[in-house]
Amino acid sequence: MTISISRRFKGKVRNDYLDLIMKFPLTSIRSDDDLEAAQDVMDQLIAKGDLSSGEELYLDALSDLVAAYEDDHHAIAPASDADMLRHLMEAKGVNQADLHRCTGIAKSTISEVLAGKKNFTRQLIAKLAEFFDVDKGVLAHNL
Repeated sequence: MTISISRRFKGKVRNDYLDLIMKFPLTSIRSDDDLEAAQDVMDQLIAKGDLSSGEELYLDALSDLVAAYEDDHHAIAPASDADMLRHLMEAKGVNQADLHRCTGIAKSTISEVLAGKKNFTRQLIAKLAEFFDVDKGVLAHNL
């Protein structure tokens, strides 16, 4: 293992990376205590500002371990269509009338989506994605 590390990382990159490994080894996160410790290390690195290449490589690897644990143990459910539309409208500073006027979407359809009575359709997603300048995949999680 040391041979492959020394071939891949050289000089300061290697030294910075290995120094961090010695302080906080890159291993699977198995508990919320491990998660908290990993987040503390990440926070310290991020607060540092400019990172060396070795520090960036380490932070990327640790971030991947944190993300894998959070995906398994602290998954966040996707937003409802109503919540997503409400968020996009607030972010763009438009109301229902503005959205109707700019997209041609029926006022009743907008109201039903916001009330949670109607989900996005493919046609609605296409119009909303264009208007809000977002990828269609952002809106299509419930299809």
